[in-house]
Amino acid sequence: MAVAAAASRGLRGLVTRRFLAPTQPGLTFSLRPMSSPAQDEASKAAPVEAPGHSYQSLRVTSRPEHILHVQINRPEKRNAMNRAFWSEMVECFNKISEDASCRAVVVSGEGKMFTSGIDLTDIASGLLQPPGDDVARKSWYLRNIITRYQETFSVIEKCPKPVIAAIHGGCIGAGVDLITACDIRYCAQDAFFQVKEVDIGLAADVGTLQRLPRVIGGQSLVNELAFTARKLMADEALSSGLVSRVFPDKEALFDAAFSLAAEISSKSPVAVQGTKVNLLYARDHPVADSLDFVRNWNMSMLQTDDIMKSVQAAMEKKELKSVTFSRL
Repeated sequence: MAVAAAASRGLRGLVTRRFLAPTQPGLTFSLRPMSSPAQDEASKAAPVEAPGHSYQSLRVTSRPEHILHVQINRPEKRNAMNRAFWSEMVECFNKISEDASCRAVVVSGEGKMFTSGIDLTDIASGLLQPPGDDVARKSWYLRNIITRYQETFSVIEKCPKPVIAAIHGGCIGAGVDLITACDIRYCAQDAFFQVKEVDIGLAADVGTLQRLPRVIGGQSLVNELAFTARKLMADEALSSGLVSRVFPDKEALFDAAFSLAAEISSKSPVAVQGTKVNLLYARDHPVADSLDFVRNWNMSMLQTDDIMKSVQAAMEKKELKSVTFSRL
């Protein structure tokens, strides 16, 4: 133990001198990105069914590099979100949140499109014909249903693992609610987005009207999309900030999404998951409160061994993929 402690102190001293000492001519310090072979491994590897994830509406598979792939799996129904979907997403992402081996998630739709939105044929009766005659009691019944449906996408945001949405084809109605709860959005050139709720006589109530203004940042465009239900095509989605990259087809999209997930997964999970928690807190709180939050957060997290491992790998010009970070 004494030897290990001494070695740790020596390394910390070296790191301190390296960062605080004046930079010598010709001496540079850089953190290199993960190599492309590792990213290719994640994007090309055959999926394996993830243990503990058996659903009617979803398919969850494991990929190399600590990645899980969650697919809306009702292609024959254009991935419409049926009654099972709304509860299974909560179960799925609660499990992912507790899965210490998972470091990043990719969400996509099976088949020709991402999703056509809510499956009204399956759940309309519960929404449009609440039981009972008393208005107050029917209202409480609907309130409880809406609360549960809101959690279906809020659980993605609450998940500490970064979630990447890979969107191809249509992303309609509740699909927009879903992707705005994700951390990163990529799409294929054939993708389009519709806030469709006004066309079926209601205001969107499970996240779009609350998250889309924070994602796009232009209230005029948000209002236009929400009032008209018009299609937002891929190029406009990119220019407005709804997605960060557009790819020519579904294959290129998936390759890029899994490569990104692999790069994220190569980093310290303490650092990545802590970053997500703090980004979300900062989004919803003033700067002063957010600085206080991250100060309290890092008073414990700065004591992680992951910092020394990451810095040592960089100093030795090793890829982060070669570093073994403990599960989190």
